[in-house]
Amino acid sequence: QVKLMESGGGLVQAGGSLRLSCAVSGSIFRVTPMTWYRQAPGKQRELVATISTGGSTNYADSVKGRFTISRDNAKNTVYLQMNSLKPEDTAVYYCNSILGWDWGQGTQVTVSS
Repeated sequence: QVKLMESGGGLVQAGGSLRLSCAVSGSIFRVTPMTWYRQAPGKQRELVATISTGGSTNYADSVKGRFTISRDNAKNTVYLQMNSLKPEDTAVYYCNSILGWDWGQGTQVTVSS
């Protein structure tokens, strides 16, 4: 069974940066498009970014130009570089594949104003 382990969250001031990582168990990672989602308190989980197996990316309008998704197939890891963070980016961030594996524990990102 594939397991997801997110890390890298924390408390940062507005305008700051964080880099999230998601380690994925299993070789299926290499052939699976990956995503980052986030869920703010009282809100539904929303799709933030997607990366194909070939490296093509897509972003939610709210993060376009500020966030960058990338992957390292040798390390079975997907990343989310977050720059120019805003208080509205505060949420628990989760990775997953488009196949919809079981969710990991997520990593909390808190942006103070």
